[in-house]
Amino acid sequence: MQSSYILSIDQGTSSTKTLLFDEAGKVMARASEPLKSYYHEGGWVEQHPEEIYENVLQSVEHCLNEFKARGGNVAAIGACGISNQRETFVVWDEKGVPLYNAVSWQCKRSIGVCERLTREGLQEMIKTKTGLIIDPYFSGSKLIWLYENVEKVRHAIDSGKAYFGTVDTWLLYKLTEGKSYFTDYTNASRTLFFNLQTLQWDAELLSLFGLSQLNLPEPKPSAAFFGETTFNELLNHPIKITSMIGDSHAAAFGEGCFTPGTAKATLGTGCSIMMNIGSAAKLSGHGMITTICWSTEDRVDYALEGVIVTCGATIEWLKNELGLFAESKETETMVKAVPNNGGVYVIPAFSGLGAPHWQMDRKASISGLTFGSTKNHLVRAALESIPYQIKDVIVAMEEDTGISLAELMVNGGMTSNRFVLQLLADLLGKSVVNKEMPDVSAKGAAYLAGLQAGIYKDLDHLAKLNTEKKMVEPSGNTQVQAWYKEWQHIITST
Repeated sequence: MQSSYILSIDQGTSSTKTLLFDEAGKVMARASEPLKSYYHEGGWVEQHPEEIYENVLQSVEHCLNEFKARGGNVAAIGACGISNQRETFVVWDEKGVPLYNAVSWQCKRSIGVCERLTREGLQEMIKTKTGLIIDPYFSGSKLIWLYENVEKVRHAIDSGKAYFGTVDTWLLYKLTEGKSYFTDYTNASRTLFFNLQTLQWDAELLSLFGLSQLNLPEPKPSAAFFGETTFNELLNHPIKITSMIGDSHAAAFGEGCFTPGTAKATLGTGCSIMMNIGSAAKLSGHGMITTICWSTEDRVDYALEGVIVTCGATIEWLKNELGLFAESKETETMVKAVPNNGGVYVIPAFSGLGAPHWQMDRKASISGLTFGSTKNHLVRAALESIPYQIKDVIVAMEEDTGISLAELMVNGGMTSNRFVLQLLADLLGKSVVNKEMPDVSAKGAAYLAGLQAGIYKDLDHLAKLNTEKKMVEPSGNTQVQAWYKEWQHIITST
C-alpha cells in the first residue's frame, strides 16, 4: 500500500497539535491537547518532561482516532514531522531519567548569568559564532545556571553522563526508546552552543561555559531521517520521522519562504518576523538575530529574525483594561469612523520595545492627545502601532542584508483585521499574503517530512499545493509614509 499520509506534530508551549496531511497537502484530521506550565517566583517557568511526552501521545491518539472515525487507514501513514517550541530544554541521565524539569524559553532565571557573560566581554564572540545575543531567552544561559546551582546536574555533566536536548530531541529520544539522539540545525541554532558557519557544536564556547563534558545530540538538516516510532504502539507499524524543526522556522517553511527576500510575520500576542536571506549567514547591525531558516540534506537557508514584544496584546489591553470595546472585531468599525489617527500615537512598550530598538526598560506611552481626541483615534493609533513596528523590523532587515522584501506572508489572530493588513501593505509597498492556515508550523513540518520521504517531489511541488490565499496589495495611499515618519520621530525622541 502506498504511504501517502504524513503525521505532523506541533509541540507548543501551551498545547500539542497533531495533524494528518495527505499527498495534496490537505488536512485530513487534527487534534489538540493542552499542556501545563509551572510558574514560580523570580520569573522561573518550567514544564515536566514526562508530561510533554505524554501530552504528545495523547494528541497523536486523538488525531488518529478522528482519522479512523472518518474512514482513514492508518496503515497508509508513512512519515512523521515534528515542530516544537524552541529554546525549552531537558537534561537527562544515561537511563533517560530527567535530571531536572524542562526549563521553558520563557524562564528568566539566568539574568545574572547573562549579565556576567556580558561583563566578561563575550557578546561579540557569541554573536559572531551563533548569530545570537546574550539573553535568558536562549537555552545556553539557563543550562549554565543549572550547572552552577543544581548539584545533581553539575555532577552528571562533569562525569559525562548528562544528555542535553531541546524539546525535539527529548521527544525523539522517547519516541525511539533511546535509539535516536539527534536535533536539527534550527533548534541547535537557538542554544548559544551552535556555530552557524560549521553547523556543529562550538567546542570553544562550550569550554568557556564549563560544559565541555556535556553530551549533545548530533545536528542534522531539518529534513532528514531521524529514526522510527510506533508512538508507544498507537500505530501497528513503525513510521519514519523525517523532519524536525523549530516552530517559527516551520512556519516560515509552511508559508513558502523558499527564496531570499521572502518573509513571514506571525501576528499574535507578540510578533515574530523571519526573512529568508539565502545560503550565507549575515550578522545584523540593527538588533536582529541571525539563525537557520530551514534546511534539507542538500541546502541550508539562513534567516534574520526580529521579535516584536507587543502586538495583539495592545488591543487586548484596550478591551480588557480600558473597556473601549467589547469585542476586538469592533475595532474595524471604530477605525472607519475617523479619517486618520488625529495625531495620536501609541508606543506599545508594555514590556519594553523589542527589535530593532531593544529598549527593554521603556514604558508604554500615548502621544498627541488633545480634547479633540476620541476613543476611535486611540483605537486606530493602537492598531497602527502593529504595522509600524513590523515596518521598523523589515527596514532593519533590508539594511542588514541589502535584500529587498519580495512579499510578506502573514498568519496569526491579528490577520483577521483588514485595516491592519492594508496599512501594512501600504507602508511596505509590497504584497501582504494571508493563506488563512491556522496551523502553519504543523504544515511546515509536514511539508519537510513529505519532501524527505518522497511524498512531495520538490519545492516547486510544494509551492503548487494549497494555493488559496488572500492578497492585500498597496492602495497607493501616500499619506501613510508621513504618519510613519512621525512614528519614527516619537520612537527616537522620547
